[in-house]
Amino acid sequence: MSDPSTGDEPPVDACHRHPENRAGVRCQRCDRLICALCMHTASVGFHCPDCVSGASRRRAPGVRYGGPGPRTVRTVGVVGGFQGPPATVLLAVLNVAAFVVGVAAGGGGRLYDRFASGGGRVMVDHGLLGIGRSGREFIGVAEGEWSRLVTGGFLHLGLLHLLVNVVLLWMLGRQLEQLHGTARFTGLYLASLLAGSFGVMLRDPLVLTVGASGAVYGLMGAAAVYQLRHRGRAALWGSGLGGLLLINVVFTFGRPGISIGGHLGGLAGGALIAWLVDLSEARRAPRAVGTVLPWVLGLAFAVGAVWASGRWWDPVLG
Repeated sequence: MSDPSTGDEPPVDACHRHPENRAGVRCQRCDRLICALCMHTASVGFHCPDCVSGASRRRAPGVRYGGPGPRTVRTVGVVGGFQGPPATVLLAVLNVAAFVVGVAAGGGGRLYDRFASGGGRVMVDHGLLGIGRSGREFIGVAEGEWSRLVTGGFLHLGLLHLLVNVVLLWMLGRQLEQLHGTARFTGLYLASLLAGSFGVMLRDPLVLTVGASGAVYGLMGAAAVYQLRHRGRAALWGSGLGGLLLINVVFTFGRPGISIGGHLGGLAGGALIAWLVDLSEARRAPRAVGTVLPWVLGLAFAVGAVWASGRWWDPVLG
């Protein structure tokens, strides 16, 4: 449709029901473009409201974490016919693989103890640390081991730690990757991970820190921002996301041994990225802007973490 008085044409990727909204998903039945407000989950892909009402005379449940710019994401097959968005699957596999390597390379002792610890020496060699001692040598981000900012986010202190993070990654990742596309979602995940590393360097640079929690908290923050901006506070709590977020924040402060800096850093980073990306979509910026933003902010978080790693003070080392 076009406005004859202005001559304005809707964008080529506009939703057929809401021309003012961008769309990237096509209805699996009629092949028309639909936006996040029109998407209804089906056994395969999404259906538009017209096809849903025509088939069953009742509305199917909508996508839980709404947001602008939905994209069609090709699924990938894994063992046993398991399918999912490629980046989400790959990130989950990388976390599991790093844990297996850690257990295998963790030295002697009972297998149960190695699963409980996740691999002792691997933690020291690759875990997130501002600066510390390994024997007689100094190690850490401040000593030039910048890779720790990323590798620490793929190590886990025990099987339960791994399972909690991978389950949350799968729950949140498959929704966000479907809505944003693989490139943007991957940038969001890695930038949230680096924001968590930045938080660790600001608060606990001398404590060995591991886990994907910073990245996962970033995904929670991103999903919450989109819920609030597009569906309101009631939808945030009605979907269960608000409760999940509240429980995890309380857990962060209520249990010892939890990286407060890593959790809150990732949460703040993911929420900031989501807000900026959504703002760019609302102002009809090219989609590439929203895709590049997470990667640029991730680089900024990494630079900030390196900067913060060398500005702590220890009363013993001086």
